[in-house]
Amino acid sequence: MGKGNNGFSEAGLRRLREVLERHVESGRIPGLVALVGRGEETHVEALGTMRHDGGLPMRRDTIFRMASTTKPVAVAAAMVLLDECRLRLDDPTDQWLPELADRRVLKRPDGPLDDTVPARRPITVRDLLSSTFGLGLDMTAIGSPMMSAFFEQGVYGREWMLPAPGPDEWMRRLGTLPLMYQPGERWQYNVSNDVLGVLVARVTGRSFEEFLRERILDPLGMKDTGFHVPADRIDRLPPLYAPDPQTGEFVVADEVEGGHHSRPPAFQSGGGGLDSTVDDYHAYFRMLLNHGMHGSERILSRPAVELMTTNRLTAEQLTALQAWARGVVHLSHGQGQHGGWGFGMAVRTYRGDFAPVGQFGWDGGSGTTTYADPDNQLVGILLTQTGMSTPDSARAIHDFWTTLYQAVDRDPK
Repeated sequence: MGKGNNGFSEAGLRRLREVLERHVESGRIPGLVALVGRGEETHVEALGTMRHDGGLPMRRDTIFRMASTTKPVAVAAAMVLLDECRLRLDDPTDQWLPELADRRVLKRPDGPLDDTVPARRPITVRDLLSSTFGLGLDMTAIGSPMMSAFFEQGVYGREWMLPAPGPDEWMRRLGTLPLMYQPGERWQYNVSNDVLGVLVARVTGRSFEEFLRERILDPLGMKDTGFHVPADRIDRLPPLYAPDPQTGEFVVADEVEGGHHSRPPAFQSGGGGLDSTVDDYHAYFRMLLNHGMHGSERILSRPAVELMTTNRLTAEQLTALQAWARGVVHLSHGQGQHGGWGFGMAVRTYRGDFAPVGQFGWDGGSGTTTYADPDNQLVGILLTQTGMSTPDSARAIHDFWTTLYQAVDRDPK
């Protein structure tokens, strides 16, 4: 096989393109943008169109709703505060988040909301960073009292799994609910990432986006990343589709003009609110592979990056997380079986597919995936706007990673 000069085989990259083209030509994915990077070299494919009925082609600078792939980027703001000793890992959060002080905890996570015991200890910064503070979204238990309460209290909207009210009102509503588990006991999804954004804002006295932009986005040149898409760039945003699970028919979940991402949100969601491009995300994940350095500028300390990108869960927490992941493969279309969790992202602790142990990153429900692999010094990003209401975008993501790893030439020199 011929070698590309970046450690990918030319035949492998051709095959990667062919596999992605097949997903677009099937009519199930209107368009996508993929980036693979190794060392200083990047390879980008922009295929298909912005809309399912044609129109403008996808481009390298197309802006996508990142959904849960927001998490690995947003968590960096809190890591800056750890580096500066403005936060400490095991500090209770009560002084900044009084709404979460003196918690009650459900006797059973799926039990009635008034059947509680006192929390054994306060919630800490570490609990929020590792998604173990006691509350989370469980899409396998939509009808449980807690999940129903999330929607009834307006903590999360049914249509958008994003907070609707502003941060203070959102925290007030969250504070009316008990925890599902004792602080530090169990990994749970998403809610902690949104609480972290409020914590950063209150510690810094700035909006979450302002601080994230000043300390992470601007220094990395991530000029197209933010919590909404400004009017002068809105033509680069495709609609978000949530295909009908029964028929596969394209349903627009978020329009472009006047849609959810066309104006600044009341709540800047660290769990799922960012919009971005393949090049912006490549800059961020390349910085993580470079141990916190961007060129000659240090963005995060080396130990901060190591904390984020290696497993932070105890053996007991890991057992529960892995059992959950294996139990929902049929609902999550096979996403999420990585083994471990760092801060804001998954970390592979066992080899369950083509990716090696140590790979870190995450996927998004809007059909996005972004991971870095220290072993191969590799970044891979695939962005679609076909939500995971059907398996189609998840299958494209799986095929992207399967073919990408076959294209890696072990000796790029």
